[in-house]
Amino acid sequence: MTPTARRTAWIAAAVIALVIIVDQWLKIWVKTSFYLGEELEIFPWFKLLFVQNPGMAFGWSLGNKLVLTIFRFVATAFGFWYLFRLLRSPKVKAGLCVCIALILAGAIGNLIDCTFYGLVFNNPMPPAVANAFPSAGGYAPVFHGQVVDMLYFPLFSFTWPGWMPFVGGEYFEFFHPIFNIADAAVSVGVIVLILFYSGDLSLTDEPQAADSDNDVAANQ
Repeated sequence: MTPTARRTAWIAAAVIALVIIVDQWLKIWVKTSFYLGEELEIFPWFKLLFVQNPGMAFGWSLGNKLVLTIFRFVATAFGFWYLFRLLRSPKVKAGLCVCIALILAGAIGNLIDCTFYGLVFNNPMPPAVANAFPSAGGYAPVFHGQVVDMLYFPLFSFTWPGWMPFVGGEYFEFFHPIFNIADAAVSVGVIVLILFYSGDLSLTDEPQAADSDNDVAANQ
């Protein structure tokens, strides 16, 4: 690994660690301080609203919970493999590695919830708040925990005019999904990756080829 790649690896590791720490700190604080459905207004356009997501990012769902958790494990393992391969490239790009690190950190942050939160916390009815390591045990077995979401940005809302086809008279709010730091990290990583690094995603074996050439030269 070149000195540039080593520096990039440290940057990627710092990004992963920082995102996971901040994400888990906020989730644990909300989980143990808010009752389910409780809302705290920071600004009119930004609120903390405690919800739990049994599925994917932004409240989406995808099939069986256990299957989804296993998929997260596989995707995370692939992400680490891909990042290590990128770091071995002779022209490694720090920005690309940071994007992958953001996506990895977000995946790990939500994977922690799915894997351990069901064991660590209980799920009391509101207005009670959750406790860590309750004497009666957690609310779900391993791999069946729910993801904690809390970031809510109701930037604006209105009611569609009655004469509008299909949506007339319906209430519209932007931005409605409730998410967490891990979701945000994945979204930012993916968006920047698509906008600026979509042409740099292919992996090459140039470093290995270069090493082979050097070995041949040394033996001559």
